Amino acid sequence: MTESIYAIGTVGTPWGEAEKALWLSQQSIKRSYLQQVASQLDAIPAGFQLVCYGQLDYRSLGASEYPLYAVKSKVWDPAKPSVLVTGGVHGYETSGVQGALAFLQQQAVGYSEHFNLLILPCLSPWGYETINRWNPKALDPNRSFISNSPVAESALAMAYVYSVSNHWLAHIDLHETTDSDNSEFRPAKAARDGTVNTNWNIPDGFYLVGDTQQPAPDFQQAVIEAVAKVTHIAEPDEQGCLIGEPVVQPGVIVYDTKAAGLCAGMTDAVFVTTTEVYPDSPRSTPENCIQAQQAAIAGALDFLLRQP
Repeated sequence: MTESIYAIGTVGTPWGEAEKALWLSQQSIKRSYLQQVASQLDAIPAGFQLVCYGQLDYRSLGASEYPLYAVKSKVWDPAKPSVLVTGGVHGYETSGVQGALAFLQQQAVGYSEHFNLLILPCLSPWGYETINRWNPKALDPNRSFISNSPVAESALAMAYVYSVSNHWLAHIDLHETTDSDNSEFRPAKAARDGTVNTNWNIPDGFYLVGDTQQPAPDFQQAVIEAVAKVTHIAEPDEQGCLIGEPVVQPGVIVYDTKAAGLCAGMTDAVFVTTTEVYPDSPRSTPENCIQAQQAAIAGALDFLLRQP
């Protein structure tokens, strides 16, 4: 592990508005949310409906407006269990977004016979376009799923999910762990907060983050086994950890998702997991990462179907 000092700010001093403005001025559009994400929702599968659940307006910050989309089962049957799938909470984590879309297009219809499905493929479109973890205000949506959230991406998603249902059987949140976590995002966070960053070892492979309060080990194992058929599972480091957290079962660590304000903690779902794909591995490809996300969703749903 090594310390990494960020180029903006003074070590030990949290950012003020000047530092945040400088950071924002260094961000740029690198790809199109409308072309790569929203356009894929022009034709959704039979039995589903497209909903625009909100609008992000970042024009005052020199950015754009972004419509936020969800796809849900057209007939919401109270007799069926309900499952939430979220992607792109961190917009730079590409396979989470594209994996959610691929699952919708290729697999969702088959599972809709058994479940009410709600899919939010990209919660952070500005982050997707700029390949960024934060929103333009230098705030992390995935630490902001809290009451009266100051982060629009999180607040709008929570409000919509709650409006659809208060009863969720499962929530699968799709993420990646990338080399840029160490080279950019963790150093930037430490600079923003006035702390000193110590980088962790980036795991080579797929892993899951369960919920400390309800870890559901059989559920996590089923997802790991499904993903292992398409990509490799991360091994713990020499301390028996992944990203600094103890491995509680093969390929699985746990966080207190609600206390941390994570997307995975936004509901009271019985079965909760956060996927972590490693796209920078020499053993992976972009398509393989998307397939891993699809396998994780399908593995979770297949496990639920086996429950009495």
